[in-house]
Amino acid sequence: MKNLFQKMHEHISSGQSVVLVSIIASSGSTPRGAGARMLVCENGESFGTIGGGAVEHESQQLAKEVLSSKQSYSQGFNLSPNQVADLGMICGGDVTVYFQYFEGGDEKSIALLKLIIELFHWNVNSWIIMDITDEVAWGLAVYMQDQGLFGSESITTTEILPLLSSQCVLAVKNDRKYYIEPLVRAGKVCIFGGGHVAQDLVQILTHIGFRCMVIEDRPEFANNRIFPQAETYLGDFNNIGASVQIEPNDYVIIMTRGHQYDYTVLVQALRTDALYIGMIGSKTKLSAIFRKLVDEDGFTQDDIQKIYSPIGLDIKAETPAEIAISIAGQLIEVRASNRQIRTL
Repeated sequence: MKNLFQKMHEHISSGQSVVLVSIIASSGSTPRGAGARMLVCENGESFGTIGGGAVEHESQQLAKEVLSSKQSYSQGFNLSPNQVADLGMICGGDVTVYFQYFEGGDEKSIALLKLIIELFHWNVNSWIIMDITDEVAWGLAVYMQDQGLFGSESITTTEILPLLSSQCVLAVKNDRKYYIEPLVRAGKVCIFGGGHVAQDLVQILTHIGFRCMVIEDRPEFANNRIFPQAETYLGDFNNIGASVQIEPNDYVIIMTRGHQYDYTVLVQALRTDALYIGMIGSKTKLSAIFRKLVDEDGFTQDDIQKIYSPIGLDIKAETPAEIAISIAGQLIEVRASNRQIRTL
């Protein structure tokens, strides 16, 4: 999503008008299609996707008409089985696509898009809000937790605050119609160790919206050449607080180069309020570590229960890439289970 907004910012800043094409509703109360986006530009370029197939093709043509008319509007599509498959949905029904026109050179749009891009680097919960009451002049805004609302004057904090959720929402409040979507979810993934699994894991996690930090004590692994998508820190595993502050929305993944370092990091992680603590290792290794935690360091069984071990979902993973996928799947599951409580 960040790349799409960057493209929007580039085109509008250069004076080119664009149309942001978004799925805002589809069959079911929590639609899987909602949030898919595509950008259609005045020069004929397009970026992103709303699922492909006939709906996307038709939407591209309609976006060109919007560029000509300069008026935003929505369009409903009745889905046939093949179109449902294209959109990654599981049942038939309708999908609503919204076409929002942005004038090239518009200073307000440029400023808001700049803020949206910057938010991807901040560890703060935020949402995109669209006021779709008036189809011709839909408003766009961003709400940041603890910092307030930025953007359209037609949108007020009082009205949208009760509607904020961990999922895409299409709702009516006080006779106004809103589409609200999570933009950034607070929390970072702190990966201790920069080996092969970590390298695959960072690529997967950043693609699905996690902010990653890699902490290593070896210079050859603590660099942006190996981890171009993550923040990297050359640190001391005996004092992880010198490199990173672990907060309640954070995920800790421990996969250093040795059992002793894993244990050292684990002891420190258990003394934080991290949302997730996972450590790679065999059942034999983990069993020995758990006994040591209780016998030597005074941790309780309740503390042990906080550890996700063996790490990752049980998908019979063997290769570093497969293990990375299993860990990513587990983090998606934890995020889905906890973000509602932690973001509202």
